[in-house]
Amino acid sequence: MLDPELLERITARRAELDELEEQLAKQLAEVRVERDELAVAEGVLERMTGQLAEERASARPMPGQVGGRAVMLIPHRESGQEEDALPWDYQRIIPAVRQAAGPVMAREVGEVVGVDVSVKAKLEPLRSKLVRLVDRGWLRKLPDGRFTTRL
Repeated sequence: MLDPELLERITARRAELDELEEQLAKQLAEVRVERDELAVAEGVLERMTGQLAEERASARPMPGQVGGRAVMLIPHRESGQEEDALPWDYQRIIPAVRQAAGPVMAREVGEVVGVDVSVKAKLEPLRSKLVRLVDRGWLRKLPDGRFTTRL
């Protein structure tokens, strides 16, 4: 005949193992759900990164053609890139802004680079160049319309 005490111990241990199995099954289900969520998040991140890269590439101005070669007259500023990458007339503008005591208006820059600031038709092309330098990351434009160096 079987020992009742041993049968009781076996039954108790089986109950413990059944409870542990239930807890582990619950944890495994939670792990699988989280893993699936991470896979979805990773897919979304990859798709968004690709879309942002495409948007950034399309937002940059297309280079012009000079002598059959693609050139960008005013390149986007990259780290380590010097002002000599700019055309000569743009190269004169940056030191004029940098040497000012603070943020400057287009008129003040015009006075330094030798533009006749009394004639609006001559000042507007300079203002356009300043804005182009802002768009390409070479200068910064303040809300009040004054310009300053980026750094």
